[in-house]
Amino acid sequence: MDDLARLRIRVFRSFPYLYDGDMDYERRYLDTYASSQDSLFVLARDGKQIVGAATGIPMADETEEFKRPFVEQGYDPDRIFYFGESVLYPEYRGQGIGVAFFDYREAYAREQGQFTHCCFCAVERPEDHPLRPLDYQPLDRFWRNRGYRRLPELNTRYSWKDVNESEETEKPMTFWIREL
Repeated sequence: MDDLARLRIRVFRSFPYLYDGDMDYERRYLDTYASSQDSLFVLARDGKQIVGAATGIPMADETEEFKRPFVEQGYDPDRIFYFGESVLYPEYRGQGIGVAFFDYREAYAREQGQFTHCCFCAVERPEDHPLRPLDYQPLDRFWRNRGYRRLPELNTRYSWKDVNESEETEKPMTFWIREL
């Protein structure tokens, strides 16, 4: 779990997340997934080193706050499988690992038999954000090509400390969803 926590901290430090993470938070976060009987961890390794990971969990195992946007929009959380993250060290990108992460999680959700949808959420950053790299390419096209739709009405806010901040601030997050 600590290797996965370090991976998340390093990858999410980059734009658009700009997450200034710590191991204590990561352990608490990952414990939610580890505690769920039906969660999924997909790991990419180079030898013994974890170089990428993707997680999934039944939406029903998430917090009430997390499920609220779905309930308000008429979705049944018991029928949704949530993808927590897909993180991969930059030097391993472009080799099909990200596609495999989605394939594994979607297949797992289908195998469970009770899920009709899978989803994930992404942070919303303004186009003119001062820390946005000039060569930044959002993943929207990749997600659309996989059949996901961005649903602006399915949104929430999460707090974390950005790399340039001294305190946590709320960030807008929008959910993407796909029927299985």
